[in-house]
Amino acid sequence: MAVEIVMPKLGMAMKEGMVSHWRKQTGDPVSKGEIIADINSEKIEMEVESPADGVLLEIVVPVGQGVPPGAVICRIGNPDEQIVSPAAPIPEAKAHIAEAAASAAAAEPLPNAGGLPKRGEIKISPVARKMAEAAGIDIESLEGTGPQGRITKEDVERAMEKRSSAAPPAAEAASANVTAVRGAEQVEQTPVAGIRKVIASRMLDSLQQSAQLTLTLKADVTALLALQKQMSDAAQKQHGVKLTVTDFTARAVVLSLAQHKQMNSAYIDERIHTFGHVHLGVAVALEKGLVVPVVRHAETLSLLELARGLKSLAQRARSGQLGSDEMQGSTFTITTLGAFGIEHFTPVLNPPEAGILGIGAIQDTPVYSGDELQRRSLLPLSLTFDHRVLDGAPAAEFLRTLKQHLEDPYRLVL
Repeated sequence: MAVEIVMPKLGMAMKEGMVSHWRKQTGDPVSKGEIIADINSEKIEMEVESPADGVLLEIVVPVGQGVPPGAVICRIGNPDEQIVSPAAPIPEAKAHIAEAAASAAAAEPLPNAGGLPKRGEIKISPVARKMAEAAGIDIESLEGTGPQGRITKEDVERAMEKRSSAAPPAAEAASANVTAVRGAEQVEQTPVAGIRKVIASRMLDSLQQSAQLTLTLKADVTALLALQKQMSDAAQKQHGVKLTVTDFTARAVVLSLAQHKQMNSAYIDERIHTFGHVHLGVAVALEKGLVVPVVRHAETLSLLELARGLKSLAQRARSGQLGSDEMQGSTFTITTLGAFGIEHFTPVLNPPEAGILGIGAIQDTPVYSGDELQRRSLLPLSLTFDHRVLDGAPAAEFLRTLKQHLEDPYRLVL
């Protein structure tokens, strides 16, 4: 009997999941434990393994289609097994689509006796379809050698080789050259889904629904770098934590928010919510997008505890082990592009927060101290804030306090 694979529930708040990539296609053999698909729900992604040996009999949910947790996404069984799919209830929002499909199906002639796909229902793998479209090959002219006449990648490759081996007549040379040039102008279209779709929606909402302004300055972190170097080995040996400039900056942000509570706010339903706690969001770049895990009650943590929490969240974010509740509820966010050599930039607010700090790359710069020219290490800081919540002067005061904490780093460890 065929085994049904269902959409798992990725977090308590998940309402819909989506298949972002099928690693196997219908008719492909699969082994127990083998990855057959990638799925995601908003900012959480995971791989789906086959629970048994067999063949992928049916893909129920195509790439990009959202379905609720528990919905069947595919079936696995024996090669000659007949699939009996129970009638599934049609969601109200998609009822008109199903009705249209049913009407179209009723107007179609019955399948031919040979069981091969009709001309209007060509079976072709996604890879083969993409290759054929890029090469300008009519898929109706192809003969499929896969299961049940399915057109495979190899079928398209053979058609491409056959076409290239036949030289065009001299009279058609100019037309062939134009076609070749156009064929080289390939455009890859990727559906906006999963993490990218969530980021796109949230960033657009952020810019459209808030009054954002960015202030910049540079903090002299020469003393901080010296302190970091002194503490680094001891922290690594005794506590297993490597202290970074981002850790020190995060600690300075938490202390500064305690002095400027207006910055630790959110604009929600025409009201300014000012928080007595600091839930610090830290942007983590992943291959498919950006996530913001949250260190809760950062105001209660020491520098070492905060550093340990930041690293734990970043590691679990990169391994896809974060729960959706660990990426919600932040009151202020920090993000860094220092590793890319970027100095100042304009971070976009993480709604509904009133502030986000961008951390740039440290630059060694000659600076006058009185009449003496000294080499100093300067850290660029970019503060974006919501002008609906606070004005430029209090935002500048917060940034100045942050600068003072960074330039007197010993207060960060006390």
